[in-house]
Amino acid sequence: MANTPEVFATDAAQTETVVEHGSVEHVEPELFGLAPFQVVAVAMTVLILIAIWKKVPGMIVGGLDNKIAAIKRQLDEAKTLRAEAEALRDEYRRKVAGAEKDAEAMLANAQREADAILAKAEEDSKAMVERRKRMAEDKIAAAEREAVESVRAHAASAAAAAAGKLIAEKHDADADRKLADDLIAGI
Repeated sequence: MANTPEVFATDAAQTETVVEHGSVEHVEPELFGLAPFQVVAVAMTVLILIAIWKKVPGMIVGGLDNKIAAIKRQLDEAKTLRAEAEALRDEYRRKVAGAEKDAEAMLANAQREADAILAKAEEDSKAMVERRKRMAEDKIAAAEREAVESVRAHAASAAAAAAGKLIAEKHDADADRKLADDLIAGI
């Protein structure tokens, strides 16, 4: 057994209790005459007493109180933000509803204006057709008058020419003198 570790024991360890388990003896360690569980209990008691003496529970409670206060502030802030968000949401809902109403009103107004423009255009086109018809009738009447005057002038000139020709054929110089004398006498 060259590889087995060598265990050194102190004088206190040699007074340990021997427990037998079958054929092998087992030795329980001790510290100041206390078993291991007793040493742990004493250590925990000392730790708890030191913690109380140094006011560790107060520090823990204070830290927890601070954390609780911070969480309350955050919750209050969250409630405030939520209320603001709900107010904004309601405001935008009202604005959207108002915008929809405005859009409907604008659409209805545009439809009325379009109908009015269409009716005005129809009236204007009828009036323009009527004016153009009157202008055409006036032009036709003017052309008829001009044609009648032209025919009259042509007829008058033809009549004058025919009368001149007839007079020239039927009147001679003696008839002209007699006519001239009659006219002078009548003055």
